[in-house]
Amino acid sequence: MLAVLGHADAEVSIVLCGDSEIRELNREYRGKDSPTDVLAFAMREGRGPQPRMGVPEMLGDVVISVQTAERQARAGLLAEVTMLLAHGLLHLLGHDHRTDAEDRRMRARVDLLCEAACRAR
Repeated sequence: MLAVLGHADAEVSIVLCGDSEIRELNREYRGKDSPTDVLAFAMREGRGPQPRMGVPEMLGDVVISVQTAERQARAGLLAEVTMLLAHGLLHLLGHDHRTDAEDRRMRARVDLLCEAACRAR
C-alpha cells in the first residue's frame, strides 16, 4: 500500500487492539467516548522535526479495533482490517472525507489500495 501511495520507504506503526483500548484513545484525542474502527495519528501534523534526506519518513500510527472490525466485516475479517488500514494510511497522508466529494475520492483510493494489497498476497 505504501508503494502505491508513493511512500515505499516510509514507516508506519500499526496497532491492533480491542474496543476498550480504542475507546480510550478516541476519548482522549477526539473527545468521543465510544469505540471506533480506526484512528490515525499523523506525524506530519503539528510542529516537529522535518524528515531528513536518507532517513525513512515516519508517517505515524494507525490503530485498528479488531472487535469493531469483526462486527463490521461483510467480506471477512482480513478484508475489513485491510480496508481500515488503507483508510488510516490515507488519513496519515492528509486525505479526509468531510464532504461528499472528498468521501467519494477517499473511498476510491481505499478500493485501489485494497486491490493492491490483495494482488501482493
